[in-house]
Amino acid sequence: MTTPATNPNKALWEKGDFTQVAASMRESGEALVRAIGVSPGLKVLDLGCGDGTTALPSAQLGADVLGVDIARNLVEAGNRRAAAAGLKNLRFQEGDASDLSPLENGSFDLVVSIFGAMFAPKPFDVAREMVRVTRRGGRIVMGNWIPGDPTLVAQILKISAAYTPPPPEGFISPVTWGVEANVKERFGAAGVAEGDIRCERDTYTFHFAGTPPQFVDTFRRFYGPTMNAFDAAEKNGKADALRQELEALFTAQNQSTEAGRTKIPATFLRVTVSVR
Repeated sequence: MTTPATNPNKALWEKGDFTQVAASMRESGEALVRAIGVSPGLKVLDLGCGDGTTALPSAQLGADVLGVDIARNLVEAGNRRAAAAGLKNLRFQEGDASDLSPLENGSFDLVVSIFGAMFAPKPFDVAREMVRVTRRGGRIVMGNWIPGDPTLVAQILKISAAYTPPPPEGFISPVTWGVEANVKERFGAAGVAEGDIRCERDTYTFHFAGTPPQFVDTFRRFYGPTMNAFDAAEKNGKADALRQELEALFTAQNQSTEAGRTKIPATFLRVTVSVR
């Protein structure tokens, strides 16, 4: 009997414990769902939802929310958070953003994916599936990190990549979702007119109850891409160099005026798609 092949994307996000990083993202998650107009009765799919950074506040605003994530540990954590908050209008299940076949056509008024679906390996499939499950007259909202951007997450991913072995042939970088032309091409292939796709730069702020080096340690221990980078750097005797590079980045970008705390804004591409 053959063993099923491991899904690399699933392995990446189950490797650590993203809830530890997500704790620093809660405030901006709440602000974002208010900004995009989540309202009572709206049927919302949160794709690549993690443990509910945007799904939980969406449900608290009265929407009927389904969170889908590829990582089993994050789905379980999300369901625990929903139960603890007493939210009957929020549930989480495992799923792949590239193949949402268990979900029916036109099931949702709003599909949200904030730094989630961008990491799925088949971007054209992701765009097609998001469009398929959105009802006519509904919307898709994505938040995507921008390649080469000088702010935090794009730089974390860039630094981590420099210490990690080259990706396999055919690999499409997640941050290509942060390029407007790519967004329009992918949704265009899914049948969306260019005039129904809007891209704008927005800011997401990380709030961490610790110093920048302590925040780096959280990424080292719990965030899949940086965990992989440190694993590779350890083998090459470069772990100290990687840590120093990340600590310099986090320290330089820290805007907190409180001792022992970290506040770092990060620029992202907010994509809004109208489905007709």
